[in-house]
Amino acid sequence: MEFKLLKTDSKTNARAGEITTDHGVINTPIFMPVGTLGSVKGLHQRDVDEDIKAQIILGNTYHLYLRPGMELMKQAGGLHKFMNWNKPILTDSGGYQVFSLSNNRKLMEEGAAFRSHIDGSKHMFTPENVVDIQRIIGADIIMAFDECPPGDATYEYAKSSLELTTRWLHRGLKRFSQTDGLYAHSQTFFPIVQGCVYPELRKKAANDIAELGCDGNAIGGLSVGEPAEVMYAMTEVVNEILPTDKPRYLMGVGTPVNILEGIARGVDMFDCVMPTRNGRNGMLFTSEGIINIKNKKWENDFSPLDPDGTSFVDSFYTKAYLKHLFSAQELLGMQIASQHNLAFYLWLVNAAREKIEDGTFSQWKDIMVKKLGTRL
Repeated sequence: MEFKLLKTDSKTNARAGEITTDHGVINTPIFMPVGTLGSVKGLHQRDVDEDIKAQIILGNTYHLYLRPGMELMKQAGGLHKFMNWNKPILTDSGGYQVFSLSNNRKLMEEGAAFRSHIDGSKHMFTPENVVDIQRIIGADIIMAFDECPPGDATYEYAKSSLELTTRWLHRGLKRFSQTDGLYAHSQTFFPIVQGCVYPELRKKAANDIAELGCDGNAIGGLSVGEPAEVMYAMTEVVNEILPTDKPRYLMGVGTPVNILEGIARGVDMFDCVMPTRNGRNGMLFTSEGIINIKNKKWENDFSPLDPDGTSFVDSFYTKAYLKHLFSAQELLGMQIASQHNLAFYLWLVNAAREKIEDGTFSQWKDIMVKKLGTRL
């Protein structure tokens, strides 16, 4: 994987760059639709590729390991072939999912023992076998196995957690360096900066990770319950240390406002389930603000979903029609809303990139932040 930093905004830390993988080029800043189980929920790969114009999607190690399982994944030739997706894929290591199973897992030096949420069967994730699993999945970018402490963790817990994550990181990186991919493309390994909401811990983690010289770095353990201002502050602390010539990935973030604020602080890559999850529940993100399409006020509104035409579906469907579909509990309603939201997120990061390139990002971002948080 290669990263080129093409332009930095003069008034903020916003960056425009280019990541090159064996499955294609990714223009940054970028939003990555979440395809946890090898599927962006409710959408065909064709839609994600051609209409939404996603440049990279996510899969999840924990979920794919449990179902369909690694034997079938290996037989399929990896996730790209299994799901017929020919662009880049990133896989989360499953750490967040394992640690969210607080009543069904046990943390130890070796790794994390847990029970499947599907059938209760016992399993163990270690820094080493999580690399092995991601080798089988075949993602272009794979993540280190880490512990994600809760946003309200005490300093003592966060410090102990970070120390464990650091030991795991070195074990995982060693396994990655000693193994090869199984398919005809290269893979790269991203460490994850943890440290909860404590600047001292975040700085230590960022310094330790910067010294490793990996091809890219991630920031984890944010957007897990802490105030947005704290998330922004921790992002600033970390990005002052992480190398500028490597992409930075803020994991699991977030709202359109979160993304613009993250870009302004030097983040290059984002992912979140919000566009599809909220879309399935009738929430639309638009260039003018947030719409609850289930509200009665939209039933006679024959205007497009977004007046700026930020998504492919805007030229086909009106608010009144989508309101009708949700009222009638038609599955097409959830599909249209999900497709629109993802396309909007991709439009937003592409627009941010254009503004960085032409030198107007700061002014544009301030205007957009005010709009994007408005309930219409």
